[in-house]
Amino acid sequence: MPSVDAQLPGVLAFGSGHATLDPLTGAPVRFVDERDPARRFLLDTDITEWHSLEHQWGSGHLITDRGGARWHTPTELRVVDGAVEAVHTPLPGVRVEVRRCVAGDVLRERYTVVNTAREQLTITGLGVQTPFADLYTTAEESLAQAVHAHLFTGGTWAWALAQPMSGDGRCLGLVVREGAVRGYAVESRNQVSNSHVRGHLVLLVTDQAHNPEAFGGQPVLQVAAGESTAVEWVLGWYASAEEFTAATRPPAVFSAYAAEVGESIVVEASSVSGPDSGVKVERETDGRFRVRASRHGSYLLDVGDGARTEVLFHLPLEEMVRRRVAYIVRHQRALERPGPLAHAFVPVDTRTGLTRSTNGWSDWTDGSERIAMPLLLQAAAARGWADPDEIDPLLEGWSRFARRHLLDDTAAPRRGSQTWHTGPRLYDSPWLARFFHDRHLVHGRDDDLDLAARVLERNLELGGTAHLSILLSPAALPVCDSLDAWGQPGRAAALRDQLVDSARRFVRLGRRLPAHEVNYEQSIVAPLLDLLCDAHTLTGDPVFLDAVTQRLPWLLAFGGPQPHARLHGIAIRHWDGYWFGTDRMWGDVFPHYWSVLTATTLLRLPAALRTADTERLAEAILRANMANYREDGSATCAFVMPSTVDGRAAHRADPLANDQDWHLCLWMRTQERAA
Repeated sequence: MPSVDAQLPGVLAFGSGHATLDPLTGAPVRFVDERDPARRFLLDTDITEWHSLEHQWGSGHLITDRGGARWHTPTELRVVDGAVEAVHTPLPGVRVEVRRCVAGDVLRERYTVVNTAREQLTITGLGVQTPFADLYTTAEESLAQAVHAHLFTGGTWAWALAQPMSGDGRCLGLVVREGAVRGYAVESRNQVSNSHVRGHLVLLVTDQAHNPEAFGGQPVLQVAAGESTAVEWVLGWYASAEEFTAATRPPAVFSAYAAEVGESIVVEASSVSGPDSGVKVERETDGRFRVRASRHGSYLLDVGDGARTEVLFHLPLEEMVRRRVAYIVRHQRALERPGPLAHAFVPVDTRTGLTRSTNGWSDWTDGSERIAMPLLLQAAAARGWADPDEIDPLLEGWSRFARRHLLDDTAAPRRGSQTWHTGPRLYDSPWLARFFHDRHLVHGRDDDLDLAARVLERNLELGGTAHLSILLSPAALPVCDSLDAWGQPGRAAALRDQLVDSARRFVRLGRRLPAHEVNYEQSIVAPLLDLLCDAHTLTGDPVFLDAVTQRLPWLLAFGGPQPHARLHGIAIRHWDGYWFGTDRMWGDVFPHYWSVLTATTLLRLPAALRTADTERLAEAILRANMANYREDGSATCAFVMPSTVDGRAAHRADPLANDQDWHLCLWMRTQERAA
């Protein structure tokens, strides 16, 4: 048992909140905002049965040339001048000293590794547990009790923001004030925790032992005999994300985080340099820096004293669509199969060029999210960004394939030609309806429009009015317009009425949103807002405008304010690498293509709610997703952001090109809508 000072306080009060301390370790087990005491900022065993002692706030790990070890229970625990001090001895000749004290309105924590031996200590791994309560039980509970943890691990410019999932109420912010945090890890991500939690988050001073190249490179720390190395941060309460980011004392201000190749990003900072050879940095006469790159890709930038982030320069949308279409035609068709099956579009391993068989895995089928590929080809051909004479026969073949293998006799969607037995998947209905409606627009065939309408009608019969299918109302309204023009206004009116009835249902539900494939996620809230916006457009009823206003903060809270091309405004999704990738890796995917739903929803808001900030954010999200494509038109379905996930090296792109093309489809749709 540790030596414990009898004067150890039960809480440390800072600002108008406090940290509840574990009497055995002196570490916080809860952070409490006294204005919102029900909000849980940290995981605990009451709400996460797999939460364990090793993941308590302030526990950590070391990897050294003397071995690796974790710390949790201190050998000494004392109070000195009002500060709580814990001493750990995880390895021979190594002390970890943790000091917590209140300084004004903030809680200050300092983690010091002391080399008490006579020889140098080499550290290749050093991380501290910060188990923010980023999890989804139900929508109602998540909005009332949980937080989104927005992380920026930019070296000396590093911070974490725990923001209420509702977007309302105060945030808990952590800002590194001394030392550096150069990455983060995720632990407890596996089939047990599944898709409803983000896992245990670990802030990393270095992760050189696991993933030396992560986040632009992880250092080896050398600590001389009798010397030490430390990281110190402060925690405080903030009324908004904007108030918090101002308090981080940013060493740089960016005009943007992503831009087209040939354009420039302007940075205001004391110094800017690009460690990547492909980026060019020029100092302007006014002291600002202009950053350019001549090739498509992500580039590291060093700013100020030890801060690092990432910017993106991308090909123009038209050029990327052209290259992506060519790659799909060349590499992502199932030509070896007989009959209509040969016209399917499928995932491909970009390392080998070998298509991925379904293997009984629903997210590798030739249907569902892969519907983005024929939609992309169809939109590109309609714009003249692909040769219609080449593309149209492929789409005619895919149309026959979809009619036979992706829809049953009732127009209910099947997940794929080999996984139809899993039952109808409502998500697929609006995507198939959009495809057949676009076929109607190209060829004027009545049967294509009729099928598009029947797919939507069947969706609603199967429960679609209670299901927030992605892109349902944006797909349904053009079909209704075409039905009017086709001489079936009654059919169109019935569809519109069902959409409005569905919207009224969700207004009544408030926060009690139904679970979908995940209990609660950004791709539930974005379709909800789309539905409410469209109901407002159809009826003019102010109840829908009020409902959008109330729910918009839920959507925006999924994305954080990180000054980083892959992160800024990008909604947190932390499971798609496992479900859609070939590496089968859980963990944050940044950017994930469905993050574009936030952008498209912002661009569909009623005029009274659109602002310069919503326009800017939408553009940033659309541009950020260009990081998922390469110059040759290949792509990744998931860039798994953490340095490590359960000890496996990550911070890399999954090799599978699978479902990411929704981004390009949706960007093109926003341009069409604007025009």
